[in-house]
Amino acid sequence: MRILIKNIKQLVQVEEGEPVFWKRGKEAMQSLPFIEDAFLLIENGLIADFGTMKTFIIRKESSQNFDKETDATGCFVLPCWCDSHTHLVFANGREDEFVDRIRGLSYEEIARRGGGILNSAKKVNETSENELYDLALQRIEEAKNSGTGAMEMKSGYGLTPEGELKMLRVIKKLKENSEMTIKATFLGAHTYPLEYRNNHAAYIRLIKEEMLPQIAKEGLADYVDIFCEKGFFSVAESEKILEAALHYKMRIKLHTNQLHRIGGIQMGVKWGAVSVDHLENIATEDIYCLASGHTIATLLPSAAFFIGTGYPPARGLIDAGVPVALATDYNPGSSPGSNMQFVISLACIKMKMLPEEALNAATINGAAAMEVQHQVGSIARGKIANVIITKPVSSLAFLPYSFSTNLISRVILNGKC
Repeated sequence: MRILIKNIKQLVQVEEGEPVFWKRGKEAMQSLPFIEDAFLLIENGLIADFGTMKTFIIRKESSQNFDKETDATGCFVLPCWCDSHTHLVFANGREDEFVDRIRGLSYEEIARRGGGILNSAKKVNETSENELYDLALQRIEEAKNSGTGAMEMKSGYGLTPEGELKMLRVIKKLKENSEMTIKATFLGAHTYPLEYRNNHAAYIRLIKEEMLPQIAKEGLADYVDIFCEKGFFSVAESEKILEAALHYKMRIKLHTNQLHRIGGIQMGVKWGAVSVDHLENIATEDIYCLASGHTIATLLPSAAFFIGTGYPPARGLIDAGVPVALATDYNPGSSPGSNMQFVISLACIKMKMLPEEALNAATINGAAAMEVQHQVGSIARGKIANVIITKPVSSLAFLPYSFSTNLISRVILNGKC
């Protein structure tokens, strides 16, 4: 299959020469290479070539036949979004808790009453694997239509060996059957089930001695994640799980600093976490710690928007040289949406990221937060052909500016429209 996209107003996030691992620092984050009046050639699901229309016309390819040609006059073409933090596999929504928050209850108060994560866990354990798979497929289609081409998916709504394995098997099946590039994360340490609320050590043993060995045996997870937060898993408790995860050669991600500062960032950097996520509550010393290491700060502004907390200090992180990614945190309780364009808008409006910074955070840095930057996240020869064709727009800044309008004309995943 050969696809030609021609007369592109701007081909954005072009990568030529040395591969880009990620972007960090203000200068790099504000750099978004592009080619004006461009073409893009896709062959057998991969990006085969690109350049200016002038160079294309004088080459022999211009006289060849293509299986599909798209005229992108007035349109931008850019790599698909890379959403590196989601909880896409779940049973039902939690709109009742949404109403409770409107009435004045906090996220923590709802959790103490058995809501929140425990609510979703109860529903997941009552739902069959096939039902969870069908629901997740519908959500993937929604995400694809809004431009997402790569996605990380977490367990964490099982909280039992059976429930966690069920979720991870669903994600494995999605990997096998979807055009989406998918990474799987084991998040059994999402919260303590009610029966272990006063016996944390027993639940940690369950994770280490029953869940992790079986997950490793079946090859169900790329990462292990922990909700390192006051009222959930302490630093000391988290480290016991991290040690076991590394034994099974699983890389680390962390939920941390969403509600409180308890040392999760420092632990993440110490243990070589691929990313630390949320970071609504951080101090200058936390930023300096991240800047000294190689851990990505994944920011989730739609969660802050939905539950009404403060936003992460994106400007301070970028200016200090921390690599920043953006993700949706798609989940039924605190961020029930997969639209990365809205996340990019929030990053610009609420966190004062420039459009170029937000687009880098949602593409190449999001790919790096899933360790798939060699496959997706930029327009580079040999990478998977995951690209977005916008509707005719005046500039790239119009994407975050027009926050409620769908500006995507077409999405191509693995070279398929």
